[in-house]
Amino acid sequence: MFGVQTQGPRRVSSAHQRCGEPSPGGRLLSGLIGALMLPTAPPRSIAPSPHPLVKAAAPAWASEWGEDRFGVFAAFSLGDLVQRLRWIPAGVFRMGSPEDEPGRFKDEGPQHVVQIGRGFWLFDTQCTQALWTRVMGENPSRFQSPDRPVEQVSWDDVQRFLERIEGEVPGLGLRLPTEAQWEHACRAGTGEALYQGPIEILGQNNAPALDLIAWYGGNSGVGFELADGYDSSTWPEMQYPNPKSGTHPVAGKAPNPWGLYDMLGNVWEWCADGARTYDARWEQDPIGPLDAGADRVVRGGSWDYHARGCRCAYRDRNAPADRDDNLGFRCARVQES
Repeated sequence: MFGVQTQGPRRVSSAHQRCGEPSPGGRLLSGLIGALMLPTAPPRSIAPSPHPLVKAAAPAWASEWGEDRFGVFAAFSLGDLVQRLRWIPAGVFRMGSPEDEPGRFKDEGPQHVVQIGRGFWLFDTQCTQALWTRVMGENPSRFQSPDRPVEQVSWDDVQRFLERIEGEVPGLGLRLPTEAQWEHACRAGTGEALYQGPIEILGQNNAPALDLIAWYGGNSGVGFELADGYDSSTWPEMQYPNPKSGTHPVAGKAPNPWGLYDMLGNVWEWCADGARTYDARWEQDPIGPLDAGADRVVRGGSWDYHARGCRCAYRDRNAPADRDDNLGFRCARVQES
């Protein structure tokens, strides 16, 4: 084991609504993957994916690196601000959800096998306001505190952030994950609705299994201390009814098996690509539409969203210019060698 080495108008899509608004309807079903079994190991066509620290050589951009019970990590520093990234190994997983998963939407199917052919680094938390402000010189967030996720940032804003941070840490090479990379990382080798197991939805904003891992519409008022909270007093069927709700500091809930925090809940996360239509075919590193101006996928659910939206397979989309107080991101870095 390695040790540490040293705003525009609100736009809400048809499925992306506040907890108190009517629950969205279903979408088009393409079919079911049927009896296809998920391989227990990557096929031989995938090269072995040893982690990049296997020879005890840190990336040039890393200010600290090591290995712990979750796996390999590295971090970069900007002054006294440190951001950790986790190594996400190459592998194979089932993308989407089975027909009998509670809360499922039809565009989560057919469930199909996807292989991620190359490992990559991923922020272990959503991008914080502290990091955004250090790079961009301003903080657009509604729920202001340095350790909360930055929000009210558009996909276009994030592209400017990625350009600027490269100037701060040359060779860092950050970008947004694709939707497939995001779900692979979120699931972390698991196959249920949540990365810690199945979900039971007792009410629109009441899924007890989420309480351990996610800030969502059922619990985001618990311990919320900022003055500028969102009025959640009328949200139905809340697990913990509260008059005010909002985001929370990152890493306040339990991580997934690969050491990633808040992959579900807190804020939605922008992906690099648009939403592709699923089918039953085996896919190798699938990428959705990349046309300029095309809607981009957002994943993970948020502090103001229903329980059914905080599942590994749930997908939504927004225009790249959209900003909202429930919309943020985390960065990826593909290992080149």
